[in-house]
Amino acid sequence: MSLLDYFKTTKPNSAKLAKERLQILVAHERNVRNQPSYLPELQQELLKVIRKYIQINQEDISVNFESDDNQETLELNIILPEQPQT
Repeated sequence: MSLLDYFKTTKPNSAKLAKERLQILVAHERNVRNQPSYLPELQQELLKVIRKYIQINQEDISVNFESDDNQETLELNIILPEQPQT
């Protein structure tokens, strides 16, 4: 490394950054497109049932669907409050 390299500002390559962001968006869209259509409704109904017993936010519940050639997996994650409200 020369002395001039030390004073060079390294700007982030905007094209590379845009490409990475686009790849993330495309991967997310592909994931959503492959999910069954009932998942958003399932998530809302689960949220309603759980709210009968404890108060949680929309962000506290997530439903994830994955499939491959042999099996389909439905993953449900619920973040419960540390002390349930009565």
